[in-house]
Amino acid sequence: MREGRRPRREFLRLAAGAAASLPLIGIRRADASAAEKEIRLGVIGTGGRGRYLSGLMLSHAGTRIPAVCDIDPEAARSAVAIVEKGRGERPETYTRGPEDYLRMLEREDLDAVLVTTPQPLHARMSIAALRAGKHVYSEVAAATTLDECWGLVRAVEETGKTYMLGENVCYYRECSALEEMVRRGVFGELTYAECGYIHDCRSLWFRADGSLTWRGEGHRDGVGNLYPTHAIGPVARWLGIERGDRFISLTASSSRAAASRDYTVRRFGEDHPAARIEWKCGDMTSALIRTAKGALIEILYDTASTRPHPSTTHFLLQGTEAAYLFDGNRIYVRGRTKSYAWEPADACIAEFEPPFWKEHGEKARGTGHGGADYFTTLAFLETLRSGAKPPIDVYDAAAWSSIIPLSGASVLAGGAVEEFPDFRRGGSAGAPPAPGSSR
Repeated sequence: MREGRRPRREFLRLAAGAAASLPLIGIRRADASAAEKEIRLGVIGTGGRGRYLSGLMLSHAGTRIPAVCDIDPEAARSAVAIVEKGRGERPETYTRGPEDYLRMLEREDLDAVLVTTPQPLHARMSIAALRAGKHVYSEVAAATTLDECWGLVRAVEETGKTYMLGENVCYYRECSALEEMVRRGVFGELTYAECGYIHDCRSLWFRADGSLTWRGEGHRDGVGNLYPTHAIGPVARWLGIERGDRFISLTASSSRAAASRDYTVRRFGEDHPAARIEWKCGDMTSALIRTAKGALIEILYDTASTRPHPSTTHFLLQGTEAAYLFDGNRIYVRGRTKSYAWEPADACIAEFEPPFWKEHGEKARGTGHGGADYFTTLAFLETLRSGAKPPIDVYDAAAWSSIIPLSGASVLAGGAVEEFPDFRRGGSAGAPPAPGSSR
């Protein structure tokens, strides 16, 4: 069925009416007096990701790394070589054990730290850094328990320091262009979104001898969606979560852990101890999230199943005026297409490409995750220089990361509805819970 085109003046009227409905992720341009301010960074965790981000931070002007920390001295030495190559100076290393980062945080010549350790350590190290007077850039997820989420919120509110979650998927060219389209009213009123992290990570669960890495331990012991922020981050931005709307409830269910056991048997053999692991995390977890304004979100998590994945994330966004499907990069916009059918989204993505992609796209494309890592690191540095609020702040981090414990609780309770805390207002009961409480 063919549909007549909507008059362009009507389309522009809708876009203008929605222009202020959602803040745009972007680079906050520092004023001239602050633009060249030097930022001194410490790095906690110098594995592959930490070393990569260290080099990327140093690729931006006005940055130094005086100190690095890791429990593995060899990893720390590798990071030192990156800093020496990038800046010609040798950072001090902190390698005396798992708590040596606390000694590093005592330094007065660090403005901020990068927290690039395994996920279970992010919250405690970020909180310690904030309490030590440092700004924080944290890898995802921000936290794994509700207590940790509240701890991060309290630390930011009580210290006034900047915390930014480095959720790079929000900065994908397509995702950031979609945010611009939403902001300008192309989608009309948003009602529904699908998102997911589908990434076969079973090879990352084990060391060569069959012992478990931290990822494997998490899958063995955890329940629910253990890694939600890549999927939920862009959706939360599009829906204005923590900026006019918020998550209010979640219900989740998981499949049995068949693919997890199948992989261990195939890799190590039926008689290997790994084959006897009882995996608590199901292969697939599906959760439904409702928002205060009545939008519905389906979020999937599966790091075990045999499924090809051209991209580890997938999205569908539905509004009253348009729909977008990440798989195949397809879109339908009422009044802008010739027929009631999907069409390639390339033209729309190019038309609504945000300014920071237009300005920095060539530099960004040579960096990780399609250029997104370039923008998260640059956004953090320019946020510190300008004094603006970070584009992905502690309230975003807490809301997105709370999906981990809430989905686990729902799965264990047979799909029971779990309520989200209201991190901005101090909890659904009117005040933050006491440390050690579950809500």
